[in-house]
Amino acid sequence: MASRLMQAVLYETYGGGSAALKHVEVPIPRPKTDEVLVKVEAVSLNPIDWKIQKGMIRPFLPRKFPHFPGTDVAGEVVEVGAGVKSLKAGDKVVAFLSHATGGGLAEYAVGKEAVTVYRPPEVTAADSAALPVAALTAHQALTQAAGIKLDGSGPQSNILITAASGGVGHYAVQLAKLGNTHVTATCGARNIEFVKSLGADEVIDYKTPEGATLKSPSGKNYDAVVHCASGIPWSVFEPNLSPNGKVIDITPNPAAMVTFAFKKLTFSKKQLVPLLMSFKSENLSYLINLIKEGKLKTVIDSRYPLSKAEDAWAKSMDGHATGKIIVEP
Repeated sequence: MASRLMQAVLYETYGGGSAALKHVEVPIPRPKTDEVLVKVEAVSLNPIDWKIQKGMIRPFLPRKFPHFPGTDVAGEVVEVGAGVKSLKAGDKVVAFLSHATGGGLAEYAVGKEAVTVYRPPEVTAADSAALPVAALTAHQALTQAAGIKLDGSGPQSNILITAASGGVGHYAVQLAKLGNTHVTATCGARNIEFVKSLGADEVIDYKTPEGATLKSPSGKNYDAVVHCASGIPWSVFEPNLSPNGKVIDITPNPAAMVTFAFKKLTFSKKQLVPLLMSFKSENLSYLINLIKEGKLKTVIDSRYPLSKAEDAWAKSMDGHATGKIIVEP
């Protein structure tokens, strides 16, 4: 199969945005012992994809050029490595390809068996390809950092979710409401009814004076904030937190890291928690099952063919997608 060619997308240097993406023909990769080869049916974009391109994580990523971006893929297994035990050709799957290797924006991709999970036929490729980075980040923020029990068995918590109409935010609202939570959410005016439809108890337009202060309309202090936006300083959050409240920052910048360290050093009960998503296959399987059961939904902002991947990239960089952006080879 290595002699056959496939369409793929790459970039060769830092910067350049969507205009720097190149469509190329390259050999279809062969799976190593612990890998599966997937015929890609859908891949979702995440802001981290273009942030890596901009050089925001240099010198760590990308490890080399050219870089083939895209990490969240769904498709069908067409070949398995000699050591693969849990999957076989013909299985429908979802895979998380590391940011170091990428390779999702292509007709075929290889993924480690450990980061590839079975997808039941009731769950579409697009709905599941959207899950790995965004939904796992929301799940980790709520269950691990905020301590929310998604079976509803925990004590009631008041949660704030910023940028609640975006990729991570729209999952965070739905997942939080599976727990015993009161959810306040922020978004733009055009998405207020949408975020309410996801289950948020109260929604604030972030461009209003009330939105600028992040105060709950019902006067509640937040036990946890799942912070999916950017540019909001700690001083805005702190007055709105309960005595042991924490801000879980999914895209921590240097200022956030300074605040995190200061709060730790001063033994503050109010904490800023920087979150880096760690992949766990059992958590992805759990989320896929929630979609199958109708308890979680992926909201798709827009779909693009692989030949228009640069348009999808530009849409993601624009920062105003409602839900997820999907590319379909």
